[in-house]
Amino acid sequence: MFIRIFDRYIGHQIYSGTLTGVIVLSGVMVLANVFKRLDQLLGDTELPIELVLQFVALIIPFSLIFTIPWAFLTSILLSFGRMSADNEMVSIRMTGCSMPRICAPVFLIAILLSGVCFWVNTEMAPDAKNRIKRLFYDVALDNPASLFQEGKVLSKFPGFRIFTGKRDGNEMRNLEIIELATSTKAKRIIRAKKATLVMQPGVLDFVLEMKDAVIESAQSSPELGLENVDFVRFKETQLTFPLSRLKQKTDKLKPDMKSTSALWGEVVSGVGSTDGLSMTDLEKSVARTELSKRYSLSLVCITFVLVGIPLGMTAQRRETSVGFAVSLIVGIVYYAFVIFADNLSENPASQSHILMWIPNVLFMGIGGWLFFRMSRR
Repeated sequence: MFIRIFDRYIGHQIYSGTLTGVIVLSGVMVLANVFKRLDQLLGDTELPIELVLQFVALIIPFSLIFTIPWAFLTSILLSFGRMSADNEMVSIRMTGCSMPRICAPVFLIAILLSGVCFWVNTEMAPDAKNRIKRLFYDVALDNPASLFQEGKVLSKFPGFRIFTGKRDGNEMRNLEIIELATSTKAKRIIRAKKATLVMQPGVLDFVLEMKDAVIESAQSSPELGLENVDFVRFKETQLTFPLSRLKQKTDKLKPDMKSTSALWGEVVSGVGSTDGLSMTDLEKSVARTELSKRYSLSLVCITFVLVGIPLGMTAQRRETSVGFAVSLIVGIVYYAFVIFADNLSENPASQSHILMWIPNVLFMGIGGWLFFRMSRR
């Protein structure tokens, strides 16, 4: 009966602390990143609240990659530090139970959380990242007029920079469009006093019907080393915006946006999952590293439980600041190894997919040794 009581007691301490930590940390990460990433993705576009909420919902799976292990580690450090400081652990050990038996509910929670992390890393997060990338295209497809914001520059269309003076529905005034030849050089500049956005059913691209437009284009003269600027005025003219080009850009997926099965197919066959072309050594290295990262990060909770219990018992402090500080240090060191290996993924000779497992091996080794020493006391 006593064993069942302390199992429930320790399990509840760790479970409730982890749940609270996940909620708090996820809230902090979402609030800290949602507006920044929305600005990177959509610029200054004014969005309906439904789309903002959808974006927040897609950010959460990505944040869980970090918040679940970090909250779990913090909960272990705080719970075992407090129980050790209050001599509760001494009382439990006086019953004759060994440390592995006392910590059994914590290890069970670690295994369950690792299963959740596996699902998040291999299924939820890649799908969420892919859907986040498609948000701008979905907005442009559903209501392209909403992208033209008064007094703002729209830069998300490939090859264009667009400034809108005034907008009323599909009607724009004082429109200035820069069509780029390169990322730093303009091909032509179009200024129109009035423009109307027209969408045709079944056609992916949309058209701007402009009135009182002036087109300024530069003509290079290599012999003279000069550029001639031509001005052409149009009472009425049209410009087509290639949503099809934006769709092609959207369909190109980075490795962290691809499904785990697609990455496995690339690693085994050496053929890209999106274009069907043979992969270079660099692309293979990136794919292998991304796979290793997903599986390695799925084991973080098991790694942290081995490190967290001995550190919590050694600290023997009630102050939450100590537990937070230790968890912060351990988390930063662990994820620094992950970031380092990830940055080496574009160098095939570095074997970054193997380096991705070093933090787990290192922390499990240190944690296992500390736990063994603690058990022998």
